[in-house]
Amino acid sequence: MITIKTNHGDIAVELFDEAAPISTENFRQYVRDGHFDDTIFHRVIPNFMVQGGGMDASMNSKATRAPIKNEAANGEKNLRGTLAMARTGVVDSATSQFFINLRDNSFLDHGDRDFGYAVFGRVTDGMDVVDAIAKVVTGNVRGHQDVPLDAVTIMEVSIDE
Repeated sequence: MITIKTNHGDIAVELFDEAAPISTENFRQYVRDGHFDDTIFHRVIPNFMVQGGGMDASMNSKATRAPIKNEAANGEKNLRGTLAMARTGVVDSATSQFFINLRDNSFLDHGDRDFGYAVFGRVTDGMDVVDAIAKVVTGNVRGHQDVPLDAVTIMEVSIDE
C-alpha cells in the first residue's frame, strides 16, 4: 500500500503490480526518492480528475527520470478512483505525474481514439479527500489552467508494505 499525505487528508492507494509492472515500479522509485514530497496537485478539474506529482507550489517542474513505456493496453480501465500515468501527446512520455479519476473516464482508455493512459492503481481509502480536493477554487497560474488557488500540497508519499 501507498499513503499519499496531503494538506487535505490521507489517500491510501493499492498498486496494480501485475497489470502495470513498469508504471508501479516507476511510481515506487519516485516515492523512495522522495520526489513527491512537497509537490502539489497542480491540475484539478471537477467531475474529471486531479493531477499531481511533478510541480512544486511555485509551479516549477521537478526534474524527472527518463519516460517509461505506456502500459495503457493492460486491460485496466480509467474508472472512478483509479490512478493513471499522465503524459504528453507522445505515447511513451510518462515520468512522475499521475492523476486520480473522479469519475469513469472511458475515453482515456486504450482504444481506437488513441493509445490511452495507463491505469496502475486505485484509491482504497480517502476518496472523500480526493473529492474534497476536486472542490477547491482553481484559476490560471503562470500559464497553467485549473490550478488550485490555495495549494493542495502532497506533503509526503510513503510505502506501507
